[in-house]
Amino acid sequence: MVSEPKERGYLGLNAKGFHRLVYWEWGEARQAPVLLCAHGLTRQGRDFDALAAALAPHYRIACPDIVGRGRSDWLVDKAGYGYPQYCADMAALIARLGSETVDWLGTSMGGLIGMMLAAQPKSPIRRLVLNDIGPLVPKSGVERLAQYVGKDPRFPSLAAAIAYMREVAAPFGALSEAEWRQLTVHGVREERDGSWRLAYDPAIAAPFQGEIKDVDLWGLWDRIRCPTLVLRGAASDLLLPETAAEMQRRGPKAKLVEIPGCGHAPALMAAEQIAIVREFLLDAK
Repeated sequence: MVSEPKERGYLGLNAKGFHRLVYWEWGEARQAPVLLCAHGLTRQGRDFDALAAALAPHYRIACPDIVGRGRSDWLVDKAGYGYPQYCADMAALIARLGSETVDWLGTSMGGLIGMMLAAQPKSPIRRLVLNDIGPLVPKSGVERLAQYVGKDPRFPSLAAAIAYMREVAAPFGALSEAEWRQLTVHGVREERDGSWRLAYDPAIAAPFQGEIKDVDLWGLWDRIRCPTLVLRGAASDLLLPETAAEMQRRGPKAKLVEIPGCGHAPALMAAEQIAIVREFLLDAK
């Protein structure tokens, strides 16, 4: 049985004012080192419950709900959804946590945020784990995401929401009934009429409007210097094999581990997946 994290809040600043952000904290408040886990595009911080519970004896862990997701506020100015805002909010969270350095684990969008922060001068990121994302995101993978990001389906029951999650998140891997429920219950919210909806602002899809192209961040990748682990779902369409291979040759010359039975992106709930992350991170201690 996974224990429960503490819910914490802090303020971020956007073009129209302040917004409240929520993060989920594991471990002791003044424990060091700090691990920050950042979720994917439509997800939220409770995705990391299993991994955080396993690593809490070794880390103080913060798992934020990125603005527009989970229990964090939605932006008034929808044009603000993008990486400049996300990076600024995460820099504020790092400052709030009060640690000079943090280890970073990011799934998909959370990995891109981590890459952007790790590439900056005087970056506080000590070790970087990227879950199924890299500096080249192919147009075809982005087009697949665009097919469902920003949709606002309603479900008559939690069971119907779980069934939907099993369909759209099938690439996460072969999960148990309890794991699918865990991923769903924190990713939806119940409305007053008893229906359920996804726990994110549909306007986060704004960056997908217009022409979709490959995302090329190799320039950032080549500036990263911290030890880096890359996890790749064996059937991933967002982190292609040739991109993963190139990530081993340039920039931080990442360690690569391929996860069988997954696409985009491994759920990091299975004991063997958590063990890969634990081994890499604890080598630094």
